[in-house]
Amino acid sequence: MSGLGDAHVVVVGLGTSGRAAVDVLTTLGARVTGVDRSEAAVEAARAALGSRVELLAAADDAALADAVLAAGADLAVVSPGVPATSPLLTRAQAAGLPCWSEVELAWQVQQTATTTAPAWLTLTGTNGKTTTVGMLSSILTAAGLRAPAVGNVGTPVVQVVADGGVDALAVELSSFQLHLTHSVAPEASVCLNVAPDHIDWHGSFAAYRDAKARVYERTRKACVYTDATTRAMVEQADVAEGARAVGTVLGTPAVGELGIVEDVLCDRAFEPRRQTTAASLATLADLAHLAPLPGGQVPGHVVADALAAAALARAHGVPAAAVTAGLRAYDGGRHRIELVTTRGDVTWIDDSKATNAHAARASLAALPAGRGVWVAGGLAKGATFDELVRDVADRLRAVVLIGVDRAPLREALARHAPDVPVTEVEAGDTGEVMTHAVSAAARLARPGDTVLLAPACASMDQFASYGARGDAFAAAVRALPGEPA
Repeated sequence: MSGLGDAHVVVVGLGTSGRAAVDVLTTLGARVTGVDRSEAAVEAARAALGSRVELLAAADDAALADAVLAAGADLAVVSPGVPATSPLLTRAQAAGLPCWSEVELAWQVQQTATTTAPAWLTLTGTNGKTTTVGMLSSILTAAGLRAPAVGNVGTPVVQVVADGGVDALAVELSSFQLHLTHSVAPEASVCLNVAPDHIDWHGSFAAYRDAKARVYERTRKACVYTDATTRAMVEQADVAEGARAVGTVLGTPAVGELGIVEDVLCDRAFEPRRQTTAASLATLADLAHLAPLPGGQVPGHVVADALAAAALARAHGVPAAAVTAGLRAYDGGRHRIELVTTRGDVTWIDDSKATNAHAARASLAALPAGRGVWVAGGLAKGATFDELVRDVADRLRAVVLIGVDRAPLREALARHAPDVPVTEVEAGDTGEVMTHAVSAAARLARPGDTVLLAPACASMDQFASYGARGDAFAAAVRALPGEPA
């Protein structure tokens, strides 16, 4: 394969990123075959792409592997929906067929462009990715740069790279994308945190952790770490000569770190006088609009995300004033500790994006003791919840369980919070599940309480996405009788 324009490429998965990959590849002159396990996805792609590509439907994972390997292609661009343990990836590896993520394809397309290539600032983590990438894009924009958030959010990165006209890219990367990303060389990178998640996709926690660690590979300027685990990842990474290790801490920073002194976020890593002074980047007041939970304190995980975003931006040379302006301008995004309304002195918060225990813990821990009505449950993905429930039991007044995997949460609550009342919403009628859950929560809540949707589970059992789940929660809250505050 001398170049993408000469290649026969199989694009596996014909969702948004897959169709973008097809568009770019056919524009480059590649011969493309598209494959999906969903007949509906194939038909939608046929309507969107016309006769430019051959499109095939595969009934199951084995048929998908058969179709891809039978195509005789030079390369496969594989959707994150195909697990690392799938027959396709294991058989492709055995057959010597290169498999790329759409992110890897974007990087390869960028290398062939004749225009100046934008810098990539990459980030991953079990939680906080979307908040951090939004903050980063906002900071870069405040510095006068054209710097969209891409990757696991927004427009597919391959489309953005092909269209051009950007100065830098704030790139959110999931472990699924990193698994098949082989040559990206970011200017700066960070793994925010690692906690058990997506074990079913990767096959083990070790494989999941190793995928996250790939974010640091080939980094050219700064590898940002947040704790001992991510620091070890940096130390083990194969990075460009001269790349620095930069830490972030929720306390006074040492030389080479960003941190917080009293209420000031500050930089002793990129500040030229860092041996004796720290550059002031922002204050907690600049993040106050991201603190909707009772008490008004900015949650620690929000501060941590802001420090990580600031570190990536500072590695790109952004001035301190742009960090301040960008954090002030960042609106927090949807479904991440989002205030829905206040009714009868009860606060309703949508944190549907808390799709695992680590994320749910961050929100629940910020509640006053005994004042939380927790709406939880969904698709557990093999997770357990004992540690989560043990850590937040003192925050709970009551729990409302939804979803098909209620048993792991129910059993953890029985073991570690036996005095907290639990109401279960049967999984049968998915169209009404959130109406029933919100009604139950409204009956359980008392003035001064917070009803928090922080499911600790994925949404695909009953909703199209975590966004659809959050929207359903908000709609059900707004439909409650009485006027909001």
